[in-house]
Amino acid sequence: MFGMGFTEIILVLVVAILFLGPDKLPTAMVEIAKFIKGIKKGVNEAKSAFDAEIQVGELKEEALKYKADMDKMTDGLNGFKNIDLGLDEVLAEERKGSSIEPKQDAITFEKKNKIEKEVK
Repeated sequence: MFGMGFTEIILVLVVAILFLGPDKLPTAMVEIAKFIKGIKKGVNEAKSAFDAEIQVGELKEEALKYKADMDKMTDGLNGFKNIDLGLDEVLAEERKGSSIEPKQDAITFEKKNKIEKEVK
């Protein structure tokens, strides 16, 4: 204990009994035990706070790695965004034989107006 042997511990106890006396020795031992317990508690709290901080740092590092991977993937997919596969031509060919109207860029209400005119 604290690098002391059995004889040194007995010597410290004898000196404590001589200076404190048998009445104050038990209370002094309790106070010393409380002091040591408080020191241990403080060291454990500091250690747990340090470990938590290290863990937060690791989590942040891992999150940044995942973000970089996701950015790399989305950059790779951005090239596919504006690919023209010739679908407009294929759909135009299909529409020639069907009653599907071709795609219009502007929205008009001509049909509604035609219907209203026919009703009147």
